[in-house]
Amino acid sequence: MRSLLPPLVVVALLAAAGCTGTTTPSAEGTSDNSALVLADPLEPTTLNPLLGYGRDGVSKLYDGLVEHRADGSVRPQLAADAPAPAADGLSWTVSLREDVKFADGTPFGPEDVVATYRALLDPAAGSTERTAYTQLTGVEQLDARTVRFTLARPWAAFPHTLVLGILPSEELGGPLRDVRPVGTGPYKLVKWRKGDRMVLEANASYFGGEPEIRKLTVVFVPDDNTRAQRMQAGEFDGTELPPRLATSFSAANGMRLITHRSADLRAVTLPGGAVTGDSAIRMALNHAVNRKGMVDNLLGGQGAVVSTPVPDTLPEFVETGARFAYDKALAELLLDQAGWVRGADGVRAREGVAARFTLMYPIGDVVRADLATAFAADARAVGIDVQLAGLSWEAVTPRLGADALLHGGGTPFDPDLMTYLPLRTPNPWGYSNPQVDAALDAGRTLLDPAQRAAAYKQFQRAYVAAPGMVVLASVRHTYVVRENWNGYQEVVDPHAHGALSWGPWWNLEKWTPR
Repeated sequence: MRSLLPPLVVVALLAAAGCTGTTTPSAEGTSDNSALVLADPLEPTTLNPLLGYGRDGVSKLYDGLVEHRADGSVRPQLAADAPAPAADGLSWTVSLREDVKFADGTPFGPEDVVATYRALLDPAAGSTERTAYTQLTGVEQLDARTVRFTLARPWAAFPHTLVLGILPSEELGGPLRDVRPVGTGPYKLVKWRKGDRMVLEANASYFGGEPEIRKLTVVFVPDDNTRAQRMQAGEFDGTELPPRLATSFSAANGMRLITHRSADLRAVTLPGGAVTGDSAIRMALNHAVNRKGMVDNLLGGQGAVVSTPVPDTLPEFVETGARFAYDKALAELLLDQAGWVRGADGVRAREGVAARFTLMYPIGDVVRADLATAFAADARAVGIDVQLAGLSWEAVTPRLGADALLHGGGTPFDPDLMTYLPLRTPNPWGYSNPQVDAALDAGRTLLDPAQRAAAYKQFQRAYVAAPGMVVLASVRHTYVVRENWNGYQEVVDPHAHGALSWGPWWNLEKWTPR
């Protein structure tokens, strides 16, 4: 199995203490094929797995007990064997490898697993990931190579959560923001100049073998257009770009254009309130938006129309009949029936409240800006005034519960991971639907694959009857890569992707120079 919305766009407010220094990625960085210079639109706020770094299991610095394969399934990583569930599904036992060391040379053992997960569960520690593990009640060491996890209820997706990066036990016990970025992964941090770049070097003692890409420099360039220009100038060996910017690169100058399918959904969140919390407004907006037009015209066909938070990358869970038709006349009728009346300016109002709200999007993100603009135009056509606000993430965060957001999120591993936290009561947006809650509870606790599929199809039917957001599309991720290495393997991306996570470089430790 494979999975929307991890904690939908909740930005960690704590940052791990980073290393500082200066290093300059050479414009001709490809002259040494053991070094790679990549550009990434997003800089991590932390390098601590307990504060959100590498939550989808690819982080370059850390390993989890398991890792995701290219097909979305899990296989042992720090675990010696696949995690084994008890007959009642209330505990999972994991045996550990014996040949692993942390990047600082200290040995890895069960005490590190126990310390990491206990810090995760301790409310006083303040882990931002704790809410994603609500069914996990404890972890204990059984012997020198074995740990056992206990659950409050059966949790079918639990093995997928064991990608959490393991920290040395010696680093835990104090404030999480002070934990050094030391893991068992294929790379270790050398320098981090905040707001500019990060330098990693190969971990020579990595149990999987020292990577042949010895040095990785990641330059943080948030603006899509700037990143494309600097890629054209030869500064980088690879980067992510929106489709309409990526098409200017060609094989003629040694570049390769790569496109990945993804479970990365774009949706407009609709928090509770007189306008965005109104059921008629929510339903009308879902029918007013031209999703196919957005995919064809704004994404250049690099995406898929999606109406619910279960994308087509999870076909066994998709309820094909659960969708919203593009129907402006129906949207108008729903608003008329609910008492939202057009004024002289074309904007509807009810009992003195104008059908108006603010839609935020991250500034510099071309795709989200385009989608937000198209959404606002479609909404205006049926009498709803959407005010656009391009903001930094620091400005977005405090307004998440009050204003709408052009959200991005999703994982291709299991539907529980992308539906439960965003839509099960309580959630960040104030959405509550008893039928949705019941179906999500069933999908989480049922262990039979057929029964789980039925539960998630029921969830989608309940959701489209009373939606809590406007899901627009899943976006394909497009990258430009210099053709100097072997080892690229296509994957289905989660929302988190790029130089330090998924994308073309998800298995970078296995690449070899040409």
